[in-house]
Amino acid sequence: MKPLSICEIAKTIGAQYSGPDFLVDEICTDTRKLVPGCLFVALSGDHFDGHNYIAQALEAGAALAVSHRPDDNPRILQVADTRQALLDIAGYYRKIIAPKVAAVTGSVGKTTTKEMTACVLERKFKTLKTPANLNNEVGLSQTLFMLEADHQAAMLELGVDGPGQMPPMSMAAAPDLSILTGIGVAHLANYKNREGIREEKLHIRDGMPDGGLLLINADNDLLKDFRDDRLRVLRYGLDDPKCEVKANALQENYGNTQFVISLGSEKYSAEIPAIGRHNVLNALAAFATGISFGVDPIEAIYALKDYRPEGMRQKTVKHSGFTFIEDCYNASPDSVQAALATLGGMTGGGKKIAVLSDMLELGNTEREDHAQIGAFAAGCKIDLLLCTGTLSAEYAAGGQRAGLDARHYQDQEALLAAIKEIAKPGDTLWFKASRGMKLEQVINRLYQEL
Repeated sequence: MKPLSICEIAKTIGAQYSGPDFLVDEICTDTRKLVPGCLFVALSGDHFDGHNYIAQALEAGAALAVSHRPDDNPRILQVADTRQALLDIAGYYRKIIAPKVAAVTGSVGKTTTKEMTACVLERKFKTLKTPANLNNEVGLSQTLFMLEADHQAAMLELGVDGPGQMPPMSMAAAPDLSILTGIGVAHLANYKNREGIREEKLHIRDGMPDGGLLLINADNDLLKDFRDDRLRVLRYGLDDPKCEVKANALQENYGNTQFVISLGSEKYSAEIPAIGRHNVLNALAAFATGISFGVDPIEAIYALKDYRPEGMRQKTVKHSGFTFIEDCYNASPDSVQAALATLGGMTGGGKKIAVLSDMLELGNTEREDHAQIGAFAAGCKIDLLLCTGTLSAEYAAGGQRAGLDARHYQDQEALLAAIKEIAKPGDTLWFKASRGMKLEQVINRLYQEL
């Protein structure tokens, strides 16, 4: 991190400071990772309060601390909200480094789009991307502090799970270009309806400059007709022929998808090491971002081919004659439907088996949502649905009513035993669940025991 003036920091966060000016090159929020000479920002959460550790931080070598509790200690900068203060410092630092910034939000596909886009941007720029899943207010701040003087671009993922979170994040990120991947029902428990989610996500525009570029997934029903008088809007998709960036001629194989990208009158043959229409949409957003930032189209195509799925996001693994698709990082009705449709469209001699566990944070419609997914699975040309989890019983019930062989198991041990009995070499098993269900434990056991 490039050193910052403490006087400028105090001014940025609206805190009174009358001491001598000096430089800080670390902003810390965790005393366990404290760096001597840093600025310690005390954050409060549901299960912790960093204000209780301010004295410890100062004793351990923090130069100053930021607090929203009244305190006469001259080494403490008082603000109204320390979380907002952290974002304000991060936004100030982002403007000092001044890279090209692209940001992505949406109910599904954020991380994959971030990863694909970073691959494309790295063909021309030294690029910082949001690490792992640091996509909330604190994670965004931590990411921006990772910017170095020679970074030329940043690809930021902005995630929200409640109203009012996006505006301050967008102001800190100040994206030159933003991507909206879609509006689904993730975190619906915290919003009135999908329109409420759409309103929140669209606040990603708040920090954008006049004339900035907004990339819209036109295949999404709540985004396809969106227009903006202040920003340029570019639409990408597969279904609407009027999209400025579109894909067709999709050919899916195990582990990769080939397609043709149309950009105006130009056409480019592309390939990604991932399957599913949803991943093609992610690739279109990455391609369009790269072109908009000046990446050569052919270099963007090469970059997409070099992309590799991160973590448990549709990672294809061949093991003992089976094809496993690890997709256990997260789950929502939209992403589970996309997974089931993709599995159903795969070709091969063995059975196509969906292995599912609960989708979390869906609110009052959670049981209905699971039942509808079960019914949807029945129309996806899969052979079998196996599931575990309290809510997943509704998967099985909905699938059974629609005529699918759908089976629910009391716990992961029972599910594991069933898979070992039912699955045979040549079969494809797609594992999908919310991260909190830890369905990857079943996969890891299968790798050991098959």
